[in-house]
Amino acid sequence: MNAHPLENHRILVIEDEIDIAELIALHLRDRSAHVVLCHDGKMGLALASAETWDLIVLDLRLPGMEGLEVCRHLRASENYVPILMLTSKSSELDHVLGLEMGADDYVTKPFSIMELTSRIKAILRRTAASSTPTIETSARLSHKKINIDVRKHQVTIDDQLVDLTAKEFELLCFFVRQPGEVFSRSQLLDQVWGYGHQGYEHTVNSHINRLRAKIENIPTRPEYLVTVWGVGYKLNE
Repeated sequence: MNAHPLENHRILVIEDEIDIAELIALHLRDRSAHVVLCHDGKMGLALASAETWDLIVLDLRLPGMEGLEVCRHLRASENYVPILMLTSKSSELDHVLGLEMGADDYVTKPFSIMELTSRIKAILRRTAASSTPTIETSARLSHKKINIDVRKHQVTIDDQLVDLTAKEFELLCFFVRQPGEVFSRSQLLDQVWGYGHQGYEHTVNSHINRLRAKIENIPTRPEYLVTVWGVGYKLNE
């Protein structure tokens, strides 16, 4: 009999609404996940940093430190644990900020526990798929002066280390694996961010602009990531 997709996964839930936190924990534990609850942003950041987790469920509005700030600190410290953000606001800005800070997905309150569980399983599947050793992911990737060590999560250009966020790294790897191929914003959202982000194409624009600022000599005249007007973006051959 196959194990449940959540079995033995370590999940940290940082949520100050105790009823919601306990409901999430109850359903995840029913699926054999190991769940730890925290109701404060600063304490949540400390727990997230001190231990190894398979996933963090992170509320946007928290006492002590807000969820966006927790997410920012984790990504700045090169902690690439998957993050599912919870927000009580339907504001598009909140969702976009969460994704741009490095969250992997978001769910808007009120949510169904089935939707939340489905999103968690999807993130864990993508994480497992990306960490499965293959010839491609084990090898170094390169394009012109760009060199990528996938396992070490490192990018160098002209032997200079380039500091990228998790999503910037994934985006660059995606392009380097398929040089010359043009991708629309919606295709990039689907392939790099996963499902559930339709309508947030400008998130792609923001990431492309930040990536260009880090890898291009003249970001306004890109040598690598070029715009194909009316279509999307490609890695210049």
